[in-house]
Amino acid sequence: MVDTMALLPPFIRPTRMTRTVPLPVAGLPADDEVLLDAPDERLGPALVAAAQGRYGPAAALLAATRERAEWEHRDRYAQRLAAFARSRAEWLDAWRAAAPHDPDALLVAAQLAVDRAWPSPGRAELLREVSPLITAAARADGRDPVPWRVALDHARGSHAGHTYFGELWEAAVRRAPHHHGCHVAALRYLAASWHGSHRECFDFADLAAQDAPADSLVQALPVRAAFSYLTDGCGPEVPRERLDAAADRAVELSVRLPAATPWPAEIRNLLAYVLIRLDRREDARVQLRLTGPYATSFPWDRVSDDPLGLFLRLRADVRAAPLAGPPRHPRKSERGGRAHPRDH
Repeated sequence: MVDTMALLPPFIRPTRMTRTVPLPVAGLPADDEVLLDAPDERLGPALVAAAQGRYGPAAALLAATRERAEWEHRDRYAQRLAAFARSRAEWLDAWRAAAPHDPDALLVAAQLAVDRAWPSPGRAELLREVSPLITAAARADGRDPVPWRVALDHARGSHAGHTYFGELWEAAVRRAPHHHGCHVAALRYLAASWHGSHRECFDFADLAAQDAPADSLVQALPVRAAFSYLTDGCGPEVPRERLDAAADRAVELSVRLPAATPWPAEIRNLLAYVLIRLDRREDARVQLRLTGPYATSFPWDRVSDDPLGLFLRLRADVRAAPLAGPPRHPRKSERGGRAHPRDH
């Protein structure tokens, strides 16, 4: 495996991609059929039970993901359950009281602790206080990479140095070399540490994608780097060809994922945003068709306080737009300024 975290300049390697031919575009769901952050059929019952104060379905769901090494699903479910617990934590409190050493309860609790600390002006200090909980979650099951993703986010929020972050990264990728969540956490750390150095972030993302299987979500990491560049508004320009290559790689991944289902929806929402910014309207139409009725808060909430409204407006614009002319590079003034600071 390529060492994608040797922490930056040695990453330089060209990326060669071929433009993917878009699929035919069918009709899109009506606006009133579109759902924001809809849970899939496995997560939905766990959230309903949690709303009723019962933790059993959440415990069973996360235990199943751990037993089957479904790390991508486990990461997503843990984040959604922790987000729910921010306003309704009784079920989680009861779970932890009944099973204080349960790896799954510890994971959700660690994610929740980081989520609660993140918006605070005293974030770094609050995050240092929750370190023991993250350590306990990581030790509870030595195979699980998801607590290490939480630890990587924690390190970014507490302004950890590169050496310490690199140690966490090595521990994470030993457990799951192509875990998408850990790669996203690393990309965010690099973006924060090398602010404005989008080329270094692209180098990391490209090498990670080149090293990953064709159906791995890590194939979408370069399009995350493109999103960061397009919404940051600082740093030297990235060549248009590199932005298109990032989008093309994510398009190729999207074709391999199930259509109109909740779990790939965030990747497709992100890809649609980037394609729209690149004036690739026909490609964006294809992604919106594959997304079906599933809108996700990210990426729209990074640029708007009304993510669903923005998704629907841009979807209507894309559907109504005529065939696009030759692609053009987004001017620096069009890169949208800084994204909203919802970077966790």
